[in-house]
Amino acid sequence: MCNNESCCPPAQIFQESICGNFNGTGAAEIVWSAPTGAYFAGTFEIFNSASSPSTVTATMASTPAGALSAAPGNADTQSVDQPTSFTITAAAGDSGKYCITLYKRVLA
Repeated sequence: MCNNESCCPPAQIFQESICGNFNGTGAAEIVWSAPTGAYFAGTFEIFNSASSPSTVTATMASTPAGALSAAPGNADTQSVDQPTSFTITAAAGDSGKYCITLYKRVLA
């Protein structure tokens, strides 16, 4: 066990990016999930197509919980701590894109 920085290297921070498309079904769909404690932070974005007929919403299970809402032709983004899932709810006919940037601390 190390008791000082000379023998213990600092933690490394890794960034992961995940993007994808969604097509609404009218039901909530989990598009990403991870075990508790896997990531210390994340930024979540939804982009609702201008041709979508309604507003798209999303929720993040995190500390505290996060929520997004994007009207047709708009986007919304939020950063949260300790994310564990990302769920998008879009009506039939809605479509768009989501992007997730996750941050993980790894001890060397």
